[in-house]
Amino acid sequence: MPVDMTALAADLAAESAVTRALVAGLDETGWLTPTPAVGWIIKDQVSHLAYFDEVAVKSAVRPDEFRAELAAGLDHLDPDLLAARYRVQPGADLLAWFDTARAELLGMFKDLDPQQRLPWFGPAMSAASSLTARLMETWAHTQDIADALGVTREPTARLRHVAHIGVGARAFSYAARGRAMPDTPVRVELTALDGAVWTWGPADAADRVAGTALDFCLLVTQRRHRDDLTLTIAGEAAHDWMAMAQAFAGPPGPGREPKRAR
Repeated sequence: MPVDMTALAADLAAESAVTRALVAGLDETGWLTPTPAVGWIIKDQVSHLAYFDEVAVKSAVRPDEFRAELAAGLDHLDPDLLAARYRVQPGADLLAWFDTARAELLGMFKDLDPQQRLPWFGPAMSAASSLTARLMETWAHTQDIADALGVTREPTARLRHVAHIGVGARAFSYAARGRAMPDTPVRVELTALDGAVWTWGPADAADRVAGTALDFCLLVTQRRHRDDLTLTIAGEAAHDWMAMAQAFAGPPGPGREPKRAR
Protein backbone atom coordinates (compact mmCIF):
# COMPACT_ATOMS: atom_id res chain seq x y z
CA MET A 1 0.00 0.00 0.00
CA PRO A 2 1.48 3.40 -0.98
CA VAL A 3 2.20 5.91 1.75
CA ASP A 4 -0.50 8.55 2.28
CA MET A 5 1.58 11.73 2.16
CA THR A 6 -1.32 13.87 3.40
CA ALA A 7 -1.69 11.69 6.50
CA LEU A 8 2.07 11.66 7.05
CA ALA A 9 2.17 15.45 6.78
CA ALA A 10 -0.69 15.66 9.29
CA ASP A 11 1.33 13.57 11.75
CA LEU A 12 4.32 15.86 11.28
CA ALA A 13 2.08 18.88 11.83
CA ALA A 14 0.87 17.34 15.09
CA GLU A 15 4.44 16.67 16.20
CA SER A 16 5.37 20.25 15.26
CA ALA A 17 2.58 21.57 17.47
CA VAL A 18 4.15 19.79 20.45
CA THR A 19 7.47 21.50 19.74
CA ARG A 20 5.84 24.87 19.36
CA ALA A 21 3.82 24.54 22.57
CA LEU A 22 7.00 23.94 24.57
CA VAL A 23 8.83 27.04 23.35
CA ALA A 24 6.13 29.59 22.46
CA GLY A 25 5.89 30.99 25.99
CA LEU A 26 9.62 31.23 26.68
CA ASP A 27 11.22 34.58 27.39
CA GLU A 28 14.69 35.27 26.03
CA THR A 29 16.30 33.76 29.13
CA GLY A 30 14.26 30.62 28.64
CA TRP A 31 15.49 30.29 25.07
CA LEU A 32 19.03 30.18 26.46
CA THR A 33 18.31 27.11 28.62
CA PRO A 34 20.99 24.41 28.11
CA THR A 35 19.74 21.13 26.65
CA PRO A 36 21.21 17.62 27.05
CA ALA A 37 22.99 18.04 23.70
CA VAL A 38 26.43 19.26 24.80
CA GLY A 39 26.88 22.97 24.08
CA TRP A 40 23.36 23.41 22.72
CA ILE A 41 20.63 25.64 24.09
CA ILE A 42 16.93 25.59 23.20
CA LYS A 43 17.53 28.16 20.45
CA ASP A 44 19.87 25.72 18.72
CA GLN A 45 17.32 22.92 18.70
CA VAL A 46 14.73 25.09 16.97
CA SER A 47 17.10 26.69 14.45
CA HIS A 48 18.38 23.21 13.54
CA LEU A 49 14.84 22.09 12.68
CA ALA A 50 14.07 25.23 10.68
CA TYR A 51 17.32 25.09 8.74
CA PHE A 52 16.94 21.47 7.70
CA ASP A 53 13.28 21.97 6.80
CA GLU A 54 14.49 24.50 4.24
CA VAL A 55 17.20 22.12 3.05
CA ALA A 56 14.66 19.30 2.69
CA VAL A 57 12.49 21.52 0.51
CA LYS A 58 15.53 22.41 -1.59
CA SER A 59 16.37 18.73 -2.07
CA ALA A 60 12.87 18.20 -3.48
CA VAL A 61 12.38 21.27 -5.68
CA ARG A 62 16.00 22.20 -6.53
CA PRO A 63 17.89 18.89 -6.28
CA ASP A 64 20.76 20.02 -8.53
CA GLU A 65 21.38 23.04 -6.29
CA PHE A 66 21.31 20.78 -3.25
CA ARG A 67 23.86 18.39 -4.82
CA ALA A 68 26.13 21.27 -5.83
CA GLU A 69 26.17 22.69 -2.31
CA LEU A 70 26.81 19.28 -0.84
CA ALA A 71 29.71 18.70 -3.24
CA ALA A 72 31.12 22.13 -2.37
CA GLY A 73 31.58 20.95 1.20
CA LEU A 74 29.50 23.63 2.90
CA ASP A 75 28.87 23.31 6.64
CA HIS A 76 25.58 21.40 6.34
CA LEU A 77 27.03 18.50 8.27
CA ASP A 78 28.46 20.53 11.16
CA PRO A 79 25.52 21.05 13.51
CA ASP A 80 27.63 23.03 15.98
CA LEU A 81 28.62 25.61 13.36
CA LEU A 82 25.00 25.97 12.29
CA ALA A 83 23.88 26.38 15.88
CA ALA A 84 26.45 29.10 16.52
CA ARG A 85 25.45 30.94 13.34
CA TYR A 86 21.82 31.40 14.38
CA ARG A 87 22.21 31.67 18.16
CA VAL A 88 22.40 35.47 18.04
CA GLN A 89 18.83 35.73 16.76
CA PRO A 90 16.05 36.38 19.28
CA GLY A 91 14.04 33.33 20.22
CA ALA A 92 10.86 34.81 18.82
CA ASP A 93 12.52 35.22 15.43
CA LEU A 94 13.71 31.61 15.47
CA LEU A 95 10.20 30.44 16.26
CA ALA A 96 8.82 32.50 13.38
CA TRP A 97 11.43 30.95 11.10
CA PHE A 98 10.46 27.47 12.27
CA ASP A 99 6.78 28.23 11.65
CA THR A 100 7.47 29.47 8.12
CA ALA A 101 9.90 26.72 7.14
CA ARG A 102 7.69 23.98 8.57
CA ALA A 103 4.57 25.31 6.82
CA GLU A 104 6.42 25.37 3.48
CA LEU A 105 7.71 21.84 4.04
CA LEU A 106 4.26 20.49 4.89
CA GLY A 107 2.53 22.30 2.06
CA MET A 108 4.97 21.09 -0.55
CA PHE A 109 5.65 17.53 0.60
CA LYS A 110 2.03 16.47 0.99
CA ASP A 111 1.59 16.68 -2.78
CA LEU A 112 4.74 14.78 -3.75
CA ASP A 113 4.81 11.26 -5.11
CA PRO A 114 5.82 9.25 -2.01
CA GLN A 115 8.26 7.21 -4.12
CA GLN A 116 10.03 10.23 -5.68
CA ARG A 117 13.76 9.95 -4.95
CA LEU A 118 15.36 12.91 -3.23
CA PRO A 119 19.07 13.50 -2.62
CA TRP A 120 20.22 13.78 0.98
CA PHE A 121 23.40 13.75 3.09
CA GLY A 122 23.41 9.97 3.28
CA PRO A 123 21.80 7.75 0.65
CA ALA A 124 19.01 9.26 -1.48
CA MET A 125 15.58 8.80 0.08
CA SER A 126 12.02 8.58 -1.11
CA ALA A 127 9.84 11.61 -0.46
CA ALA A 128 7.94 9.55 2.11
CA SER A 129 11.15 8.66 3.92
CA SER A 130 12.33 12.27 3.80
CA LEU A 131 9.12 13.49 5.43
CA THR A 132 9.33 10.69 7.98
CA ALA A 133 12.90 11.77 8.73
CA ARG A 134 11.67 15.30 9.43
CA LEU A 135 9.18 13.86 11.92
CA MET A 136 11.92 11.78 13.55
CA GLU A 137 14.20 14.82 13.83
CA THR A 138 11.37 16.90 15.24
CA TRP A 139 10.55 14.30 17.87
CA ALA A 140 14.21 13.88 18.83
CA HIS A 141 15.05 17.58 19.12
CA THR A 142 11.81 18.22 20.97
CA GLN A 143 12.89 15.54 23.43
CA ASP A 144 15.98 17.62 24.14
CA ILE A 145 13.80 20.69 24.67
CA ALA A 146 11.44 18.79 26.95
CA ASP A 147 14.36 17.43 28.99
CA ALA A 148 15.82 20.92 29.29
CA LEU A 149 12.50 22.24 30.61
CA GLY A 150 11.84 19.24 32.86
CA VAL A 151 8.73 18.25 30.88
CA THR A 152 7.59 14.66 30.30
CA ARG A 153 5.91 14.10 26.95
CA GLU A 154 3.18 11.52 26.51
CA PRO A 155 4.11 8.89 23.88
CA THR A 156 1.81 8.79 20.85
CA ALA A 157 1.19 6.48 17.91
CA ARG A 158 3.46 8.78 15.90
CA LEU A 159 6.40 6.97 17.49
CA ARG A 160 5.84 4.28 14.87
CA HIS A 161 7.32 6.65 12.28
CA VAL A 162 10.40 7.20 14.44
CA ALA A 163 10.83 3.49 15.10
CA HIS A 164 10.36 2.64 11.42
CA ILE A 165 13.12 4.95 10.27
CA GLY A 166 15.31 3.74 13.13
CA VAL A 167 14.95 0.15 11.93
CA GLY A 168 15.48 1.18 8.32
CA ALA A 169 18.68 3.03 9.23
CA ARG A 170 20.41 -0.10 10.54
CA ALA A 171 22.64 -0.39 7.45
CA PHE A 172 23.45 3.32 7.56
CA SER A 173 24.50 3.04 11.21
CA TYR A 174 27.24 0.68 10.05
CA ALA A 175 28.11 2.62 6.89
CA ALA A 176 28.57 5.83 8.91
CA ARG A 177 31.31 4.02 10.82
CA GLY A 178 32.94 2.50 7.75
CA ARG A 179 31.63 -0.98 8.50
CA ALA A 180 29.55 -3.46 6.55
CA MET A 181 26.31 -4.54 8.16
CA PRO A 182 26.30 -8.27 9.01
CA ASP A 183 23.87 -10.50 7.15
CA THR A 184 22.27 -11.63 10.41
CA PRO A 185 18.62 -10.53 10.52
CA VAL A 186 17.27 -8.86 13.64
CA ARG A 187 13.68 -9.05 14.81
CA VAL A 188 12.32 -5.88 16.45
CA GLU A 189 9.15 -6.10 18.57
CA LEU A 190 7.94 -2.89 20.19
CA THR A 191 4.96 -2.28 22.43
CA ALA A 192 2.99 0.89 21.79
CA LEU A 193 1.16 2.91 24.43
CA ASP A 194 -2.17 1.24 23.55
CA GLY A 195 -0.69 -2.24 23.89
CA ALA A 196 -0.30 -2.87 20.16
CA VAL A 197 2.91 -4.62 19.11
CA TRP A 198 4.83 -3.22 16.14
CA THR A 199 7.21 -5.64 14.44
CA TRP A 200 10.02 -5.58 11.90
CA GLY A 201 12.24 -8.40 10.65
CA PRO A 202 11.74 -12.16 10.36
CA ALA A 203 9.62 -13.70 13.11
CA ASP A 204 12.08 -16.59 13.46
CA ALA A 205 15.23 -14.44 13.73
CA ALA A 206 17.43 -15.47 16.66
CA ASP A 207 18.72 -11.93 17.21
CA ARG A 208 16.02 -9.73 18.71
CA VAL A 209 15.26 -6.33 20.21
CA ALA A 210 12.11 -5.95 22.28
CA GLY A 211 10.61 -3.38 24.61
CA THR A 212 8.54 -0.24 24.52
CA ALA A 213 8.39 1.88 21.39
CA LEU A 214 9.43 4.88 23.48
CA ASP A 215 12.62 3.22 24.73
CA PHE A 216 13.59 2.07 21.23
CA CYS A 217 13.01 5.53 19.79
CA LEU A 218 15.03 7.17 22.57
CA LEU A 219 17.90 4.80 21.79
CA VAL A 220 17.98 5.05 17.98
CA THR A 221 17.77 8.85 18.14
CA GLN A 222 20.57 8.75 20.74
CA ARG A 223 18.54 10.61 23.35
CA ARG A 224 19.19 8.02 26.06
CA HIS A 225 21.98 5.58 26.80
CA ARG A 226 20.88 1.97 26.48
CA ASP A 227 21.82 1.33 30.14
CA ASP A 228 19.00 3.70 31.11
CA LEU A 229 16.37 1.84 29.05
CA THR A 230 14.53 -1.44 29.53
CA LEU A 231 15.01 -2.93 26.08
CA THR A 232 15.66 -6.66 25.86
CA ILE A 233 18.50 -7.30 23.39
CA ALA A 234 19.44 -10.84 22.38
CA GLY A 235 22.19 -11.95 20.01
CA GLU A 236 25.54 -10.56 18.93
CA ALA A 237 24.20 -8.76 15.86
CA ALA A 238 21.41 -7.11 17.84
CA HIS A 239 23.81 -5.97 20.57
CA ASP A 240 26.25 -4.65 17.98
CA TRP A 241 23.54 -2.64 16.22
CA MET A 242 22.04 -1.21 19.40
CA ALA A 243 25.49 -0.08 20.56
CA MET A 244 25.71 2.34 17.63
CA ALA A 245 22.18 2.72 16.24
CA GLN A 246 21.38 6.12 14.76
CA ALA A 247 18.20 7.09 12.96
CA PHE A 248 19.67 10.32 11.58
CA ALA A 249 21.91 11.08 8.60
CA GLY A 250 25.43 12.42 8.95
CA PRO A 251 28.46 11.26 10.92
CA PRO A 252 28.11 9.10 14.04
CA GLY A 253 26.66 10.98 16.97
CA PRO A 254 28.30 10.99 20.40
CA GLY A 255 25.19 9.60 22.05
CA ARG A 256 24.42 10.23 25.70
CA GLU A 257 26.19 9.14 28.82
CA PRO A 258 24.31 6.83 31.21
CA LYS A 259 22.78 8.45 34.27
CA ARG A 260 25.37 6.92 36.58
CA ALA A 261 28.14 8.66 34.61
CA ARG A 262 26.32 12.00 34.72
